[in-house]
Amino acid sequence: MVRRPVAWIVAVILFVEAFGVAALNWLLGTVVDNQQMSLAGLDPDMMSVSSKIGGLVFGAYFALCGVVALLVALRDRSPAGLGRILLISVAVVHALLGAFAWGLVGWTAFLTMVVVMALVVLLLMTYDRQNGTAASQSPEDGTGGTGESGSPAKGNGGGSPLTPPPTPSTP
Repeated sequence: MVRRPVAWIVAVILFVEAFGVAALNWLLGTVVDNQQMSLAGLDPDMMSVSSKIGGLVFGAYFALCGVVALLVALRDRSPAGLGRILLISVAVVHALLGAFAWGLVGWTAFLTMVVVMALVVLLLMTYDRQNGTAASQSPEDGTGGTGESGSPAKGNGGGSPLTPPPTPSTP
């Protein structure tokens, strides 16, 4: 299966991005501080501090998403609750960064962001498919999808107990 390797790859990529974003913003904050640069009269010290804080916050966000992906890889289970929301949000962030990268940096940066976004979406989708088939194979009523004689449950065509049997549509 590709689920666990994709989860490991996503975790590694997100940890590398977390370090890279934090280091890049720290470097930019240091450059602004050393050069005493100002943008439209803004305080250079405030720009330096806000760049460093922003880098640390964004890096921590990527690291937290990497921890979620790492837990998915270790447990081989779908992320739930806040972890799922974090992975969906990091996919959206990569889509937005890819859109900005296309115009500002070029197609290679866009392609990199799209590949990372696709890996995160693949991670989410492969675990969804596993949970979807497991739910349809073991209904909650405890019969295991079989009738009393061991044959598929009658009345629903062997499908999910939540879907009604097909009805004829003749007038």
